[in-house]
Amino acid sequence: MTALNHAILALLLPLASAVVIALFLRQRGAVASWLSTGVAGAIAALSIHLLLGGERFESSVEWLRFGAFSVSLGVKYDDLAALMLFIVGFVGFLIHLFSLGYMHDDKARARFFGGLSIFMFSMIGIVLADNLFMIFIFWELVGFSSWLLINHYHEKQSAADASKKAFIVNRVGDFGFLLGIIMCYWANGTVNFTELGQDHVFSTAIPLLLFCGAMGKSAQMPLQVWLPDAMEGPTPVSALIHAATMVAAGIFMLCRINVLMVPQALEVIMWIGTITALYAALCAIVQRDIKKVLAYSTLSQLGYMVAAFGLGSIAVEHGGHQMLLAAGVGAAMFHLTTHAFFKALMFLGSGSVIHGCHHEQDIFKMGGLMKKMPVTFTTFTIGVLAIIGMPAFAGFFSKDAILYLAMTKNTAVFAILAFTAVLTSFYMVRLWKITFLGEARSDAAKHAHESGLVMTLPLVILAALSIFGGTWFFHSGIYPKLAGTVALLIPEAHGSAHTTILLVSLAVMTVGGGAALLFYKSAATDTLEEKFRFGFSVLTGLKESFDRVYNYYVAKVQQRFAMVLNFLEQIVLAGAIIRGLAGFAGLVGYGARALYTGSLHAYVYWFLLGAVLLWAYAAGIF
Repeated sequence: MTALNHAILALLLPLASAVVIALFLRQRGAVASWLSTGVAGAIAALSIHLLLGGERFESSVEWLRFGAFSVSLGVKYDDLAALMLFIVGFVGFLIHLFSLGYMHDDKARARFFGGLSIFMFSMIGIVLADNLFMIFIFWELVGFSSWLLINHYHEKQSAADASKKAFIVNRVGDFGFLLGIIMCYWANGTVNFTELGQDHVFSTAIPLLLFCGAMGKSAQMPLQVWLPDAMEGPTPVSALIHAATMVAAGIFMLCRINVLMVPQALEVIMWIGTITALYAALCAIVQRDIKKVLAYSTLSQLGYMVAAFGLGSIAVEHGGHQMLLAAGVGAAMFHLTTHAFFKALMFLGSGSVIHGCHHEQDIFKMGGLMKKMPVTFTTFTIGVLAIIGMPAFAGFFSKDAILYLAMTKNTAVFAILAFTAVLTSFYMVRLWKITFLGEARSDAAKHAHESGLVMTLPLVILAALSIFGGTWFFHSGIYPKLAGTVALLIPEAHGSAHTTILLVSLAVMTVGGGAALLFYKSAATDTLEEKFRFGFSVLTGLKESFDRVYNYYVAKVQQRFAMVLNFLEQIVLAGAIIRGLAGFAGLVGYGARALYTGSLHAYVYWFLLGAVLLWAYAAGIF
């Protein structure tokens, strides 16, 4: 088989799995779970095979044509797609493997694994798409499959509401995305990525409209409100959708359309990412639900990636000449990759904790889990060290690349992101200490138990990647084969700049983590809430304020506007126009029917009257 056939196989296998489960295995959860997991393993193997093979290719076929307008379905497997396909395939497989244990007793696990398969199909379609129209098709399929997975516990009203919220908020962003695609085609006559890279019209509106799609999928302000609520889904869904794949689709799409970016658009994107990173970090400090802490952490890290992309290019010396390199793309994708490893690890680790504590999710009702769940504790600790930027761990290298780029390009953004890194260390060490240290604070924690091998094995593998993902993967012989010139795009400090960034990284990690260790007690109450009630209330209100604003808009503006439209429809359209014209036609009909008397004399008189009127008209009297 050719490399193209392998790529198409990786795309179609999960679709086949979803179809088989939906048609034949809805009542056979065990078989469905193993089928979906086996397919995910095959995708992971294919992604690694394509990654190591080093072959890059493009191919497309025409799907629809309307005159001069045509829509093609094609595959573009370049350096960017190779990296993203590996992340989706490998991390997706580990999450499937974890789900075998986590969802073992779920009565609807066939539906769950079918949803995972259709989600994998949708994500791989985005990764391999060679044009914006094709991306949009799979983009919407991702929205559908995420709704299905978040709504897995549909009997819970909160889960049903969260899935609808995610679906609707993403549609808002997708409307802008669709407008951007239409405008791009109208301006350039193509939406094919290769053709756009060769020649295109420079515009501020096109990239910003396309960025609306990323704002929805990657939960950037002001469309961030859906992601924390989406924690109502099963924990493996949170790991798959909100750590490594769906939310990363927005970052991947931005890197894919980098050729369309102009400085004005990049500046807007940079500030939206920066503000989102800070906002989410502040919200994370006051969360009690272990999954919601990680959800806001994901929001913050996505803000980091968006800000990195928005920082754009830097000038470097290469062969005695000044070159502009798209360092923002390299830094964003670098952090996307390392974040996929350590955030998937922590989400699955939280799932192991929830499973071991009999579905308890409040961290203040945990405690003492270090001894009861040693594997989960060790691997989760590695994930925490990676995200707070411990030297030699994966997150240290990717976060340093972003901070260095920010220091080079924009001092204000650098200061905000550095402060955000302090907050990241603070809330992650808070989560770690309250969850695992001290004494058990509930019966669930007292009777906690370590998860089985099928759940702990993915944790161990992801923990290894969280340690070595920043050095071995990106600086060994594999990455140059994988990404070619992309290795040059990762900003790397040298000399005094390297020393400055290293000291900043150590300082933010030490200040944030040390403050959390010293400040928080292993108790059933939140120390911050006890000592700084006003500040705690302000931080708690940050998240709720957006919901209140949106609820007010829907109830007071949108709903009333809808009522006005409904009134106009009922009175003007349905009443005056439709029913009015129908009534007039009915009256004419009644009048005409009254003329049919059945009397020959009456018909003769009407004939003579008609003849007179016709003569008068012909003679010009009228």
